[in-house]
Amino acid sequence: MKDEQLENLIVTLYHSREWSIRRICRELGVSRKRIRRILVSKSILRDTTPAEVIKPKKRRPSKLDPFKKHIGELLEQYPDITAQRIFELISEQGFDGEITILRNYLKEFRQVAIKTPLIMVETDPGQRANHDWSDYNITFTSTGETERVTFFSYILAYSRRQYMSLVDDKTQGTLFRELIAAFIYFDGVPMEVKGDNQKACVDHWEMRKPVFNRKFLEFATHYRFHPLTITPGKPTENLKVERPFYYFERSFLQGRRFRDREDLRRQLRDWLTRINDQRIHGTTRRKPIEMYQEELPFLQRLPVHHFDTSQIVHLTVNQESCVQYKGYHYVVPQQYMDEICAVRITQQHLEVYSSGGEKIATHPLAEKGRKERYVGKPHKTVKNVSVPIADVIKRLEDFAPEMKAFIEQIKRHKSSSWKYHLRKMLALKAIYHVDDILVAVRRAQQYKVFDTTTIEGFLQTNSEPRYSAHLSFKTKHRNNYEQ
Repeated sequence: MKDEQLENLIVTLYHSREWSIRRICRELGVSRKRIRRILVSKSILRDTTPAEVIKPKKRRPSKLDPFKKHIGELLEQYPDITAQRIFELISEQGFDGEITILRNYLKEFRQVAIKTPLIMVETDPGQRANHDWSDYNITFTSTGETERVTFFSYILAYSRRQYMSLVDDKTQGTLFRELIAAFIYFDGVPMEVKGDNQKACVDHWEMRKPVFNRKFLEFATHYRFHPLTITPGKPTENLKVERPFYYFERSFLQGRRFRDREDLRRQLRDWLTRINDQRIHGTTRRKPIEMYQEELPFLQRLPVHHFDTSQIVHLTVNQESCVQYKGYHYVVPQQYMDEICAVRITQQHLEVYSSGGEKIATHPLAEKGRKERYVGKPHKTVKNVSVPIADVIKRLEDFAPEMKAFIEQIKRHKSSSWKYHLRKMLALKAIYHVDDILVAVRRAQQYKVFDTTTIEGFLQTNSEPRYSAHLSFKTKHRNNYEQ
């Protein structure tokens, strides 16, 4: 019977304490032949590894062999490409094997990093959805130029079914339009929608709680969902939408070429339905489209009328009879010059409304890069667009009955330039409240000063403008009109 303790004692006495075999034999009562056999066997195990101990593994031919060169090229060009995407590409070249042997082959080239364990919170059907943005640099083959492209992603937390689209920016209006498109795509609204603490949703944090943007709360109330956001500095709270971006990058962007943005949109729509919906999800082990069929009855129904995502601003009609928006001039009827009009901007159009709420002009939004700065037929000359002096007098008299006497005083004291002064006084209405203008007029009458410049100086010193933006008005006799 093998005695490991005895063998250890013999080896240590011989090598460490340098006892002779004869002495070990005498002290331990073991034969010299057995001592020599133990010493030789342990030296062989220590110093050599017999070839017959480790037998080489026999290699069998694989269906993957003809495609390994192409796989190597793909891995060199796209180091993070998914096995699913490689499987699609080599299947197009005739590979008829299963994806399992491909995954086993890829393990030889990749090492899995040690990660901190994360707890994934699972939700009930129809309870929650997550949304986020992600930017990528994509080279389009039609131009050869690399452009920054932003994607919007919205994913149902239970089924993992995903909606994605290309967007031009990350503004609140774009967020609202994409959320509405996602609600329509899934034919329903979840009970909760979770974002990533973006400014379009959250204004700031107080007492460790988010203060949501007022407009975003109106949007959430319209669709009857409860808004949620991640805690600042903890992106892992939104993993159900962050992790799919990593899969999207490896499965969709890598190994594909795109002619232009429209081709990118077309391929994205095809990938969402043909690949992303039909794959076996790594966590649920089921297809997202199958789980979505279970989740659909739990989603809230869509409203009859969707939320109005248009932007409302108030702009002054300048002396070219236009309102200016993002560098372009949109033509407005002449009779509304110097008036402040409500302007409604949608994704495709710009609509102008009078102070009485009547729509007075509608124009398509100017395309990016358009050279012509006028939208609509501009008026030929400033001289032809002047408001008749009779209309100017009527508008001033509408301020208050006392204005009639003041107008007569200006006509008498400014016989050669009274029209200029009356037009300039009417222009002050675009900046100051009528009540403030009347106070300035009474002061001018008190000191017998019948000059619009003096009235304007009094308003600048003692009154607050209607809007925070500084508006400067110049008469028709001067150039470079500024709004």
